[in-house]
This record gives sequence, C-alpha cells and structure tokens, in this order.
Amino acid sequence: MIKFFDLKAYNAQFKSEFESSFSKFLDSGRYILGENVSSFEKNFSDYCGTNYCVGIGNGLDALILIFKGYIHLGKLSPGDEVMVPANTFIASILAIIHSGLTPVFIEPDRQSYNISPDNIANAITSKTKAILAVHLYGQLADMDAINATAKAFDLLVIEDAAQAHGAKDNAGNYAGSLSDAAAFSFYPSKNLGALGDGGCITTNDEDLSRVTQKMRNYGTSSKYINDLKGQNTRLDEVQALFLNIKLKQLDEDNRKRCEIAKYYLKEVINPKIELPYYTGDHDHVFHQFVVRVDNREKFVEYLKLKGIETLIHYPVAPHHQKALSEYEHLHLPITDEIHKTVVSIPLNPILSEEEMNKIIECLNAY
Repeated sequence: MIKFFDLKAYNAQFKSEFESSFSKFLDSGRYILGENVSSFEKNFSDYCGTNYCVGIGNGLDALILIFKGYIHLGKLSPGDEVMVPANTFIASILAIIHSGLTPVFIEPDRQSYNISPDNIANAITSKTKAILAVHLYGQLADMDAINATAKAFDLLVIEDAAQAHGAKDNAGNYAGSLSDAAAFSFYPSKNLGALGDGGCITTNDEDLSRVTQKMRNYGTSSKYINDLKGQNTRLDEVQALFLNIKLKQLDEDNRKRCEIAKYYLKEVINPKIELPYYTGDHDHVFHQFVVRVDNREKFVEYLKLKGIETLIHYPVAPHHQKALSEYEHLHLPITDEIHKTVVSIPLNPILSEEEMNKIIECLNAY
C-alpha cells in the first residue's frame, strides 16, 4: 500500500536532533513561552519576511485572534462582513463566526480553487470590512488583485496560510507577508508540521502583534495583570522546538513537492482526470495534489484496489455542513461542483520514484 503520507517515516529523519534538543529543554525547567517559542517566532518571521510572529496554540485560534485583535484595535466591529472562499476548510469560516463577525461566502476561481477577485469585487457592500484569502492546497491566492481591491475599498486583508508554508509570489514575497496579517497552522501533516497542534500569526502590524501576544495568554501584560479578555492558546515549547528543527528543511521539502507535481503533470495523460492548475512558479508548494473526476467513489475504490491511498479535501462544502445549516440556502454551484469531484493523491517529500511511477501508471490506466 502506498500511504498518502507516512508521517512516522518522514519524521524519523529528525529524531536524533529532536531527542538531543528535547533533553536540553527538559533540563531548562522553562516549559511555557520559553526560549524555543521565542526562537521559533524570530526564525519564522525572518523566513516569511515579516516584523512579527506570535506563536499560537493552533491555526484556528490564530485566525480568531487576528479578528479579535482588529476588533480591539477598532479596525473591525462586531457584525462586520468578512469575505471568505466558499470552498475552504470550515475552520476559516468558524474563525469569522467565533469572532462575532459575519462570513460572506464567495465562489472560487474554478481553475485555481482560490477565491475569485472578480467575485469579491462584485459582492462588496457597505458592511464589507475584510477579505480572508485562503491559499488552498498550497497555492497562493491572487494577492495582487485582492490587495488592489482592498485598497480601493479600504478593506483589511488576512491570509489563511495554513497550507502554504514557503509559497512565494513572483517578487519573492512569502505567504504570511502578503497582507495585513496571516494565520498559519502547524498540524502534523502540513508542509511545516509539528508533533501535535500548533499555529502562529505573522504581521508587520506592531499593534496587532502586541494585542495578540496578550490575547493568547489570558490577556495579560505581565503575570496576573490582565489588560484584555484573552484566552489560553499558546504555542507549546515542545512543538516550537520541533518546528525550529524542521524549518531548516522546509524549502528543500517544498522543492521536492514541486518536482513531483511537475512529474505528475507531465506523465499523467487521461481525459477522465482533470489535473491541477500550476504555472511552474514558486506560488504553489503542493500541500495537496488535487485531481478531479466525475465518479469519485469509483475512482477512489479503483486506486484502493491498486494499493494507493487517497484522501478527499473536502467531501462536504461548508454551507452544507450541519454546523452551518443557516447557510444551506446559498446557491454556490462552482463550490458544489468542486466538493463533489476533488480527490487528493499521494504527494510528499519521501515518495519514492517507484511509488510515483506506480501512481502514474494507475492513473493513466483508469
């Protein structure tokens, strides 16, 4: 069986350095918001090209704290509308709702799967105050067009960069530095993944950095002094330690992902399978390699019988989820089509040439 992503095998390469670093951490006696978190915040902000990075407990909380931070700073108000791609993972939408804001579902560009700048422009109202651009599957949204629209209408732009660690635009600017603020997830299967939950905020906004640092730690400015109604969502020291080790290899891992993607795109020739859009540039880091087929169940079962594990990102569109039943009435045909036909096939830095060739052979024979 070709696993979708064998995390145990992938993380084994970091075991020796992690165990050595963990021993030093254990002896330090400082287990929350210590040297490892501070070091990772500095390293990751340098990597992304931002002035600030704030370590958070997970990607969802990172988004929530960005929105709540801007409400505290007076740049957003409860009830304001935030545009969000309709085909995103539900966390993007939950963050808006949990922050007391109103999500506005925007149809994506059918080719890239990312939020459509044209659809954004056509849906702006007097209540629109922000755009949440999700870099889905590791491909940058059209940030030049999104930022131009935002500037014209005085809107905040926030990146959900949970799947795009290391992606960069044609000018060499990295995901996380292309907006007012960005949220990352370090869920274990991400291109930069921890050994559990983790996340962060990157920004050049000093005020937002200061506020979110307080918010992640009960709203404290110093021990037992609470300035804000905060929460407990701090990046864990152990996760930061591991992320610091893996960050050094992120660009190389992304290079391997892109090379595999190019190989697939060149060698897979089957009119029944729609391959992902890719310019060949660095704006896509292939967190997922997503194909589309008409009869998904048949396709997934076929690959299973051939010994190839697949996943579906994501089988049910957010507006059809029971948790968001108040949005069930929305007419979103492009989103519905995407969610009914997408399948993710194995693509990761430890995929062997033999495994790649078997996947290509099976795809071509379908």
